[in-house]
Amino acid sequence: MRAFTQYKGLVAPMDRANVDTDMIIPKQFLKSIKRTGFGQNLFDELRYLDEGKPDQDCASRPVNPDFVLNQERYQGAGVLLARTNFGCGSSREHAPWALEDYGFRVIIAPSFADIFYNNCFKNGLLPIVLPEKVVDQMFREVEDNAGYALEVDLEAKSVRTPSGESFSFEVDDFRRHCLLNGLDDIGVTLEDADAIQAYEEARRKTAPWLFRASS
Repeated sequence: MRAFTQYKGLVAPMDRANVDTDMIIPKQFLKSIKRTGFGQNLFDELRYLDEGKPDQDCASRPVNPDFVLNQERYQGAGVLLARTNFGCGSSREHAPWALEDYGFRVIIAPSFADIFYNNCFKNGLLPIVLPEKVVDQMFREVEDNAGYALEVDLEAKSVRTPSGESFSFEVDDFRRHCLLNGLDDIGVTLEDADAIQAYEEARRKTAPWLFRASS
């Protein structure tokens, strides 16, 4: 998992509440568990004018010119600005996979669905909760200023706007530690690799029959 310390990225506004995980990545694209290749189908029903199919080349599909991610000014965006209850619906982990694979590193919203929020941290995404009035302000600023980018500092737990205004956010210390060090669940376990190895060696001496190869 990629570590996250500081990040500056162009902001794309997703101006709708209750965006569920089926909207983020529709069900027909959940056949793989490789964690990659989902970005082209992120917000598929909103991005394209036809119905997407698994393993379909999206390069030739007709796009919806009114959808934010298809607009020139938001190409290369790495920060998604969203509304309340983002990521609601089913618990599919493919949703953060698709967002990360597309290129997003940060999602800012007044609130998130709990399971989606947890899954973001496990996949290198930083979900940031800010007050609704602050999010409203950012939506206005994004609309009025092409190239609007935010600076996010996870260590300082702050978001800085182009005008220099700074907003603080809260994040659990353990989740922050994992993101700062690029640790997923396996990485966290491997931090104790020496202790695990020592336990296995001691156990091998006290219960050797457990380690005998089957014939």
